Amino acid sequence: MFKSNWKKHSAVAFIAAGLMAVMNMGLVTSALAQTPNAVVRGLPDFTELVEKVGPSVVNIRTLEKVSARENSPGGGDEEMQELFRRFFGVPIPNAPRQAPRQNRPDDQTQPRGVGSGFILSADGFIMTNAHVVDGADEVLVTLTDKREFKARIVGADKRTDVALVKIEATGLPAVDVGDVGRLRVGEWVMAIGSPFGLENTVTAGIVSAKQRDTGDYLPFIQTDVAINPGNSGGPLINMRGEVVGINSQIYSRSGGFMGISFAIPMDEAMRVIDQLRSSGRVTRGRIGVQIAAVTKEIAESIGLDKSQGVLVRGVEEGSPAEKAGIEAGDIITRFDGKSIEKPADLPRAVGNTKPGSQVDISVFRRGSSKDLRITVAEIEAEAVASAKGEKKAPTATVQKWGLVVSDLTVAQKQELRLRGGVRVDAATDAAARAGIREGDLILAIANAEVTSLKVFEQIMSRVDPNRPMSVLIRRGDGAQYVLIRPLK
Repeated sequence: MFKSNWKKHSAVAFIAAGLMAVMNMGLVTSALAQTPNAVVRGLPDFTELVEKVGPSVVNIRTLEKVSARENSPGGGDEEMQELFRRFFGVPIPNAPRQAPRQNRPDDQTQPRGVGSGFILSADGFIMTNAHVVDGADEVLVTLTDKREFKARIVGADKRTDVALVKIEATGLPAVDVGDVGRLRVGEWVMAIGSPFGLENTVTAGIVSAKQRDTGDYLPFIQTDVAINPGNSGGPLINMRGEVVGINSQIYSRSGGFMGISFAIPMDEAMRVIDQLRSSGRVTRGRIGVQIAAVTKEIAESIGLDKSQGVLVRGVEEGSPAEKAGIEAGDIITRFDGKSIEKPADLPRAVGNTKPGSQVDISVFRRGSSKDLRITVAEIEAEAVASAKGEKKAPTATVQKWGLVVSDLTVAQKQELRLRGGVRVDAATDAAARAGIREGDLILAIANAEVTSLKVFEQIMSRVDPNRPMSVLIRRGDGAQYVLIRPLK
């Protein structure tokens, strides 16, 4: 009897479970049927943004005058090679080689590079990257309606990689500048530019991080928007159709896009543009200190509440810092009312201060805080780049490591306050992969100080060509170590 009832109840339970399963299947099927529509409704639609902002994006081509002697046959696709170097990569693998050009007259104009830009005002002011127009003898701007204009470079700032050019036109479609402060990590963004010379190309992604510190003068917006050579100078656009950044760099080990790209925040860029438009140059403040990070161990040992601020390692003689009473060993915690949390904060805060301004600065010294008053001076202009027509310094080429370097003049060393070093004239192959750029200064190799071109050559002759080589470089106001790995 027990067994019979058990079987009976089991059968009923089984049938009931089956019915429930069928009902659940129906519910799941119904939910799945609705899910695709919900997902589709949730995806962003960029079509209206492209129609709105697309006409404001321009293609920029640069030309340079070269003599026939300077054009060695088979030089490769120079536009693409240059842009690959600009984007921390390597030369294009298997790039087509140019056929020899015969009977070329001296000072012939030839293509130098390609990039992007966007219209800031209806009367023809256009923003782009400084490296897009750097060294160009002629700049050509092409609009989406195929009109082409010769542009004038109003000014360029290498430290922030921002440039302003002007074309003679009116009634142009200008972009709307967005509020970077409202930009959120995870937000959808879009880029328009000319990757590899393909005009009006649209790519999209999300904001991966804000205030990304890469060692450059500005904190960057990091995204996963596909950016490739030729996108330089193009706009990064939010879902309101506003420009929030200038696409400037990518991180790459191969020369192509790897999912990490960087854009210059528009609030920082517009501060630069305002100065370029008014005077053609950017002035920045300086106070004359050498700084380092405050580690947790240092903070605990001196009685600082947390590892904040920057450690003053040295004070330049006669500098604003010395006059204000700042000493080596001080911890700078505030500047002009702004909290200084890490080393990058101080040069950015000082640099954005108008020279001649008097500001308050707080330091932590021997267990207590002290407030000082400092008058900010003007930072010297970068003097490492040679002007066109200037007699070039002797150079050295190390093909194995992809480096071409030249000596610094005595005047350059004095202006840059350096005892020695050599300038990078070109970085390809292994050096380019490591992130070294044209214009960098090499101060040391394998812990050996580089005081001149001759010393550089001596050190390189002793370096093991099969092992990674550490290189201390200076870029702008900062120094960093780079590891160059030999190509296999």
